Amino acid sequence: MTDIKKKPADEQLNFEASAEMQKKSDEIIKKLDKESTTRSFSGVMKKIFFVLCLLVSLYHLYTATFGPPLTLIHRSIHVSMMLALTFLMYPMCKKSSFTTPSIIDWLLVALSLAAPIYISTNYLGVVERAGNANTMDMIMATLLVVLVLEASRRVSGNVLSILSLIFIGYGLFGREMPGMFMHRGYDWLSLSNHFFANTEGIYGTSVNVAASYIYLFILFGAVMSKSGMGQLFNDLALSLAGHTKGGPAKVSVLASGLLGSINGSAVANVVTTGAFTIPLMKKTGYSKEFAGAVESAASVGGQLLPPIMGAAAFIMAEMLGVKYSSIIIWAAIPALLYYLGIIIQVQLRASKDGLVGLPKEQLPSFKAVINSRGHLLIPVFFLLYMLFFSGTTVVYSAVLTIVLTIIVAQLKKETRMSFNDMVTALADGAKQTVSVAVACACVGIIIGVCSKTGFGLTMANTIIALGGTSILFTLVFTMITCMILGMGLPSIPAYIITAAIAAPALAKLGIAPAAAHMFSFYYAMFANLTPPVALASFAAAGLSGGDPMKTGFASVKLAIAGFIVPFMFVFSPQLMLIDTTVFEGVWTAASACLGVFLLAVATEGYFLAPLALWLRVIVLAGSLGLMYPGIVTDAVGVTVCAVLYMIQKKKEKSLKTA
Repeated sequence: MTDIKKKPADEQLNFEASAEMQKKSDEIIKKLDKESTTRSFSGVMKKIFFVLCLLVSLYHLYTATFGPPLTLIHRSIHVSMMLALTFLMYPMCKKSSFTTPSIIDWLLVALSLAAPIYISTNYLGVVERAGNANTMDMIMATLLVVLVLEASRRVSGNVLSILSLIFIGYGLFGREMPGMFMHRGYDWLSLSNHFFANTEGIYGTSVNVAASYIYLFILFGAVMSKSGMGQLFNDLALSLAGHTKGGPAKVSVLASGLLGSINGSAVANVVTTGAFTIPLMKKTGYSKEFAGAVESAASVGGQLLPPIMGAAAFIMAEMLGVKYSSIIIWAAIPALLYYLGIIIQVQLRASKDGLVGLPKEQLPSFKAVINSRGHLLIPVFFLLYMLFFSGTTVVYSAVLTIVLTIIVAQLKKETRMSFNDMVTALADGAKQTVSVAVACACVGIIIGVCSKTGFGLTMANTIIALGGTSILFTLVFTMITCMILGMGLPSIPAYIITAAIAAPALAKLGIAPAAAHMFSFYYAMFANLTPPVALASFAAAGLSGGDPMKTGFASVKLAIAGFIVPFMFVFSPQLMLIDTTVFEGVWTAASACLGVFLLAVATEGYFLAPLALWLRVIVLAGSLGLMYPGIVTDAVGVTVCAVLYMIQKKKEKSLKTA
């Protein structure tokens, strides 16, 4: 930690996670995050696996720089690589060796190579026979489906694989389905070929995005991590907010948001920054549950915060057929509203409980942080420039940003990367992409069935039928659908499935496609917070020692603005800066910020003094008025603000004189 004065051991604040806390973090992430339960190699096997990961990264860098081979060949190679790494990294079951792959694992690795070899050597035949497959095509397609399902089971657990099997059953037995869900039904030859021989199944949009944007930006995150970007975010947060009222909680929000915007993984973000911030929050007086809730809410929000967000944002850009820079613009104000809501609640809780910040003399100074590691922000600004102004592709921009990050890191001793650090970052990028890539491949089975059978359109009609003519009811049903799916699935497949099912329903009601997709995106992400399956909240509770369910509900309370914001930008697309003037955008954003402030006050029940229940209800109504677009509703909200201030100021004076 930079610029911290030395003190006796019993007085020195411990800003680094202790060995015990780090051990607890590792245990929690392995218990809750299936994607992190990987083998630990040693000796020759460790070197072999390292080289394989390095070759995978070099292949993706080469194709990003000089162009990939034919579409189907490139995507099959990518999936094959990810499957091979999966069978080496992830044990078949709990009883399997966690140090050495079995003979079955090596056999599966060998079989993973079959599809790209077959497609490469029979490319014209495979493409020309699409829809009229032969027996060999069916054998290769069946093998691919089985490998993808098994890889998904190992990486993400049973839910996604079982859901894929259910959809396969739906595709096969459509004639037996009731009512509007009935379809003509397809035999396995036709269905499996749809998964294998075109770009609407396993080798569809999600795999294309995983093989290009997602891989490179995960690689960028791995390089940034090796250069010490995480330390920079922690130090920046401490220098800016550590000394303020409730400082450690604000540090958690800032550090988790910044780190999450780069790595896009909620659970991993919780255990990375939480091991550092949660002990600080507890030490300054926050309860165990509240400390865990702050960390989990802030970490989940990182998937919504530009510039990189979660990997699902790249898929959204591809599905909507827009530039990724457009996604950044659309997401900016809603993400800031989300974090504003958390920060205000943290401030109000600190005021209510009389909590203070950390001693300023024991914190790093902003100037010292910038001097030692501030240059690491250059690649982030460079990336933004490339995305918005350069005119180059996102993929090429990512490659240049990775190269620049390595160069910039060499400027200072604290961040300098050795050759070993560089190649390790490349290998880490391959390992970190496996879980995302396998999920994208598996969800391709579900999307393939939807496109073949028209299931997405059927579900859209069902959602509209349930919602009737009310857009609000339709949005509520969509929200419930998204969150139920998100509870059992990783965030990326949860978004892809909900976007395929729910977004068309919203678009049919005249809602802008961008707002419809962002609505699905938000609620698919929030399943990480919401009990009964709230992985981010449960991980934070494991670090804080708090009750997992109480932490989950506290997380929902902190993130309450995020649950309302999607409704806001559906009814007021100006919040996403869609078809709006500068004045309209500024006005809408300002009224929304004021609405989020009132919502936080109503939720926490405190402003300058405790609020009576009747006043909390009025403040809540005022917040909703400000969030709903319209001059009259804004006027009501501003009036409530003024009345709240006068009542609270009077009550504050009476409490001081009492």
